[in-house]
Amino acid sequence: MIKVSSVCLSFRHETGIQPVLEDISLRIDPPDSCAIIGPSGCGKTSLLFLMSGLLKPDSGTIEIPGNPSCGTILQNYGLFPWKSVSENIGLGLVLKKIDKGEISRRVKQLLEEMDLSGFGDHFPGQLSGGMQQRVALARTLAIDPEILYMDEPLSSLDALTRERLQNLILDIGKTRRITTVLVTHSIEEAVFLGRKIIILSRRPGRILQIVDNPGATSIEYRQSDHFFKQCIHLRELLKGEVNGTET
Repeated sequence: MIKVSSVCLSFRHETGIQPVLEDISLRIDPPDSCAIIGPSGCGKTSLLFLMSGLLKPDSGTIEIPGNPSCGTILQNYGLFPWKSVSENIGLGLVLKKIDKGEISRRVKQLLEEMDLSGFGDHFPGQLSGGMQQRVALARTLAIDPEILYMDEPLSSLDALTRERLQNLILDIGKTRRITTVLVTHSIEEAVFLGRKIIILSRRPGRILQIVDNPGATSIEYRQSDHFFKQCIHLRELLKGEVNGTET
């Protein structure tokens, strides 16, 4: 579904050109789950934005056959504070000019699915961070995406809320057969949610290794010996890159 071939990206500044990503090649088959991890500033989010079409590469190609529907969840949730929870969830459907009755049906279904029943008339500012993230997830799911791009969507949440939403993302990916691509700073989150883990070097980002992680299919995986071994493996791979990153 997603094929990235020899992609390079740089940003132009007043002082010159800053390379961000170099010679990135990878493939993600549907309905797989992929986590992207690496040192701060290595280009993880830029790679996600390239795959989602929000950025264009300087060179190389990104192929996504069939023009699948895509949804993106950003770090700050991207909710409109002046719109109610129900209006935020249904926004994409309104833009697609879906029938009002169908919008109401889908919004009600997602409110129940996300455990947000009774909060449809609330505004984002009246919700906790975890609830706001569930609203953002519901808004994306409302358009029935085939690919779900997520840029550190759980980074600001407390540990228990983060774990519950990790479980929810895992379940949604499996039951809806959505291809998920996740950027994260958390090694444990990458191992739990990514059946394929892409490890980037420090900037300019290059692929250090692509780790197959087939165990990332169930909630029980978090308690397994293999999960802990994978976390140790990733930590060792990243140690030199993090230690070498400029501060």
